[in-house]
Amino acid sequence: MPEGEGLAERFEQNRTRLRAVAYRMLGSLAEADDAVQEAWFRLSRAGTNGVADLRGWLTTVVARVCLDMLRSRNARREVVLNTHMPDAIVSRAGGIDPEHEAVLADSVGLALLVVLERLTPAERLAFVLHDMFDLPFEEIAPLVGRSPAAARQLASRARRRVQGAATAADADRTRQREVVDAFLAAARAGDFAALLGVLDPDVVVRTEHAHVRGAPAVAERAMKERARAARAALVNGAVGVIVAPQGRLLMVLRFTIGRGRIVAIDVVSDPARLRRLDLAVLAP
Repeated sequence: MPEGEGLAERFEQNRTRLRAVAYRMLGSLAEADDAVQEAWFRLSRAGTNGVADLRGWLTTVVARVCLDMLRSRNARREVVLNTHMPDAIVSRAGGIDPEHEAVLADSVGLALLVVLERLTPAERLAFVLHDMFDLPFEEIAPLVGRSPAAARQLASRARRRVQGAATAADADRTRQREVVDAFLAAARAGDFAALLGVLDPDVVVRTEHAHVRGAPAVAERAMKERARAARAALVNGAVGVIVAPQGRLLMVLRFTIGRGRIVAIDVVSDPARLRRLDLAVLAP
């Protein structure tokens, strides 16, 4: 086998893991694919001379690329005052799309990704690489320009901020569906009291550009929109909603449900992101 073909084959063996790393780092499937492709470009130019652990080498390359992308994104955000909303992964009705199964292997919901968005790039890298992919701090330290002890502190700070983001939510998909169905029924009926009954008092709706907080404000918004074209779907492995009047997708909603009430709704409505989704609604 020619050396180039062998190198490409070895890279492909690592692509799924690299894409999962990049998705957790960036919260964007398109940017994750860009980061993985950049890793391939660097590998194809450099070759494997002196590389004892190709998997580890590629992981650190992708991490460096993602770190640069996060820092660039944060710099742009300071100018445009925009909020980055992580991409949603909407699965087929039968379950998780095999293409995305590894990306969501650790139940990386939008709620967790939203929390990761609040970390500094260095904190996010240290947490993702250590807590999600078991890289030692001795390997993480050079990526963030810190000592291993300082890298450990970055991950610890990140862990405290992330703690509870994934575990506070109700994991039972049947219970999630019941709550989401009750929310949609109340919104369609314009039943303000019923909406308040399924919303946590401090519920927050997060969009790409703004936040709405508090059950009364969220209920009023839901009543106004009435959810006529909303259908249940699997979003990042949990029950969510797609809104597609006359077959035209307008938004994807991911619900975080705790103690039987909706505590957060993350809304993805950017047209470019929505075009990339492979959608299938849950059975009625």
